[in-house]
Amino acid sequence: MSSISRRSFVKSIAGATALVQSPIALEGFAQTHLPAANFDLSPLGKIKPRPSLSIAASPLSVGFETLDRKMFDPEQTYPHLAELGAKWARVQSGWARTERTKGEYDFSWLDEVVDSLRKIGIQPWFNLGYGNRLYTPQAPHESAVGWVPLGHDEARKAWLNYVRKTAEHYRSRVQHWEIWNEPNIPGFWQPNKPKADDYVELVKMTAPEIRKRVPEAVIIGGAFASIPQVLDYLERCMTLGMGECVDKVSYHPYRPIPEANYETEVRALRGLLARYKAGIEIWQGENGCPSQSGGTGALADLNWNEERQAKWLLRRSLSDLRLNVELTSYFHTVDLVNYVWATGQSGKTNFKGLLRGNTYTRKPSYYAYQSLCALFDSETKRTDLLVSFSKPIAEAGKGHDEVANPQTICSASFLRHGHPLYAYWYPADLQKDFPRHQVRLLLWSGQAGQLSNPVLANPLIGKIYRIDRAKRSGGFWTLDSMPLVDYPLLIADSDEILRGTDSAASGSEHRQKTLGPDRESNLCATAVS
Repeated sequence: MSSISRRSFVKSIAGATALVQSPIALEGFAQTHLPAANFDLSPLGKIKPRPSLSIAASPLSVGFETLDRKMFDPEQTYPHLAELGAKWARVQSGWARTERTKGEYDFSWLDEVVDSLRKIGIQPWFNLGYGNRLYTPQAPHESAVGWVPLGHDEARKAWLNYVRKTAEHYRSRVQHWEIWNEPNIPGFWQPNKPKADDYVELVKMTAPEIRKRVPEAVIIGGAFASIPQVLDYLERCMTLGMGECVDKVSYHPYRPIPEANYETEVRALRGLLARYKAGIEIWQGENGCPSQSGGTGALADLNWNEERQAKWLLRRSLSDLRLNVELTSYFHTVDLVNYVWATGQSGKTNFKGLLRGNTYTRKPSYYAYQSLCALFDSETKRTDLLVSFSKPIAEAGKGHDEVANPQTICSASFLRHGHPLYAYWYPADLQKDFPRHQVRLLLWSGQAGQLSNPVLANPLIGKIYRIDRAKRSGGFWTLDSMPLVDYPLLIADSDEILRGTDSAASGSEHRQKTLGPDRESNLCATAVS
């Protein structure tokens, strides 16, 4: 039996509230286009979705970008978002859509977005940008995506005026401000080549204007495309003093296998930042997966479907939660039809939405994220409990391309209301079929929390199962013949996951407090490459 090593964690997220459901089928919670997960276990019930208003705080965010380009109808998304359970939404501010005549600012479109999200219990955080053809007339599209206002004095002054007006207008409604988007790649840094010196200049111009008008502002720098490619760029940014201007650094780790070298890269990112500014937190600010091939955007050239997208989402989110990334955001709420790049309309759809772009109906990924939002609010705190696995055995008679290695199984442990909550999965290539395996789990709860009757939860389809083959010896539980699949499964205490209590958020449902650690863990014993 192979043991997985890990360091201890000392910080957690923050907040308050409740959990899941009684063992009664939820009306209206039907899954679509997913096979039945027959684990040879007795079903007990379903994970109960929780509306965002009932959750006090959470590290889970959803993408609400591209309204600066009018790329979707926000009104059709609010009923779905209200029931999703996410507490944050990344919103792009849209200079070109706001200042259409020089010196005149119309925030009515953005007011509607901000107020509508807050009304359903979701706090917007702003990505401040992009350009404006009033000052960069050579931009090919009216939204001036990626066009930077550094070319001449008039553009610089106009940008700062826009920043001042925006900060003044939203000073009581938006506290978190991210400066620009993916400045390290040409697609979003026009017309010159991306250069750290230029981005730091923009940050140093912009951050003080926000802080003057929003004294409690949290400034987020970066929104960097990819790691580790950005590390040299980031090092230059920090050398030039970006850390003096920002409170957090965000990044976008797109990759087909979410876990591939991720722990190593997060460790390197945190180590680099710590050399310049102790305690600075990182945000995973944008990451998504298509639900079909033939679209545009990151990962679009691979073979995806709606089931694979839902699995990818679970793995991305739990990869961030297990590493105590302070906030993790899934891109996007809805498919973006005829996606707009810096060069204009692409004629293709970015299929990363939780909702389908033409019908605004829910994909399996929506329900998977809804399950995570119900369970991983601020009441669920990362902890360090032993999880070991035997050599997995593939299902008899199934042909397969990959045999599971116990050394590469990913796992993480959490505490929720004093009860252990474990997650485990195999980080297989989602472009290939992975046969279900069986594995023996050895879990340590000890004095960390009460695990009196373990049950299995499948967040992909929201179901909870009885575990009949569970034996306890002291502080250890041995679970025989447990399913091992290519997406996270959860083990929790039945008293916690089936208690079905919901408590209203105390205080303002919009006030967010997320406190994350500055240390990382080795959770997949061997990185997948």
